[in-house]
Amino acid sequence: MASPPSLSIVGTSSVMRRAIERVEQVAPTDLSVLITGESGTGKEVFARAIHTLSNRHRQRLVSVNCGAIPETLLEAELFGNEKGAFTGAVEQRKGFFEAADKGTIFLDEIGEMPVLTQVKLLRVLETGEFSRLGSSDVLRTDVRIVAATNRRLEEEVARGNFRRDLFYRLNAVQIVLPPLRDHPEDVPAFVQYFGVRTAEKLGIPFEGVTDDAMRFLMNLPWTGNVRELRNMIETVVTLEKGKQITLDMVRPYVPLMLPESSEYGYSARSGFRADFRNDFRNDFRGDFKSEVGATDAAYTVEPETYQTPVHSLVHLRGKTPDQVERELLYKAILDMASEITMLREDVAQLKEAVLPKPSDASPSNNDEPFGFLPALPSASGERVPSLRLEDVERRLIVAALERSNGNRRQAALELGISERTLYRKLHEYNLLERFP
Repeated sequence: MASPPSLSIVGTSSVMRRAIERVEQVAPTDLSVLITGESGTGKEVFARAIHTLSNRHRQRLVSVNCGAIPETLLEAELFGNEKGAFTGAVEQRKGFFEAADKGTIFLDEIGEMPVLTQVKLLRVLETGEFSRLGSSDVLRTDVRIVAATNRRLEEEVARGNFRRDLFYRLNAVQIVLPPLRDHPEDVPAFVQYFGVRTAEKLGIPFEGVTDDAMRFLMNLPWTGNVRELRNMIETVVTLEKGKQITLDMVRPYVPLMLPESSEYGYSARSGFRADFRNDFRNDFRGDFKSEVGATDAAYTVEPETYQTPVHSLVHLRGKTPDQVERELLYKAILDMASEITMLREDVAQLKEAVLPKPSDASPSNNDEPFGFLPALPSASGERVPSLRLEDVERRLIVAALERSNGNRRQAALELGISERTLYRKLHEYNLLERFP
């Protein structure tokens, strides 16, 4: 079942059709709706669609991002405040709930709402009553609440971060929006929609996308979901003046759209994730499943399960996925070798800074700094001391105490730790008898 064009909901896959059908079922009612899904899946678009199809569509839709308003101000923004209620409150102000009376209020990132504010929100849901900050007068409002979150509120309830009773009230109807990687067959429709819309704003024609470019776009993991795809298409259409989008044209824009972050599985050392290599190679060959089952319980795809780094797509021009993988492996090996070399240099500098000069060194014994550590062969054949953390720490403590002639305060100052910590370390390494 296709959605009305005015709703701006794009997609004909089974998972999108189920979400659209749920919107059409719940919109004419006054039931609270909870929209869940990863960031960028279009939760606000669906909230607007619910309002548009509701009996309240002639009234206001007020959108509030609960995560973007400081905790200290959120309550005043939602429920209003009296003059002098807090520092800076120079006049009486209506809150969002008063402004949305008879209409719909969309509470985005509801999982970020402080627990104390959740209590007031629950009261509004149950009775329609609230009070402005700094006032004891009870006001009433008639609003329909649509909330959205990219968190699993069930887990937040278990942790005590979200009220169980509020969750049940908000979760009267839940709409689960799938990540774009779960319905890649909708990518062409999104590309066409965003391309045409952008070209119309610029007053230029949109010449479409070549088949190989479309296949390429369909096989990207889209960590930022529909929002990321929209941003990229808008950028390409704008900078390329609406020309037909080709594979060579779209490639340079891809790395700019994929986040370089450990949150998405990106490793600064290797530049890629091993689990992504096989996924991307298989997907690039068109082996992905066109239909991925989605549940209505709560979205179950972890953000880390299918992500891609920036550098995994930088060298795609003119190369097969196997060649790309091989390049990345070579780069990772070279990076690791470079880091090992830098680590050896750091150890050498540390030894030079901490250990006594050969002329000043005490006679060699089993407690001489680094003296007892087993020598291991390095890549160059040179034998270097063990780098076990506890061994290095013990020898640094011994060296500092010997340099200070057993003065714990001076040794602790040189080591950058407190005397209490130094005493604990002496006890831990059985050094109290030697340095009483």
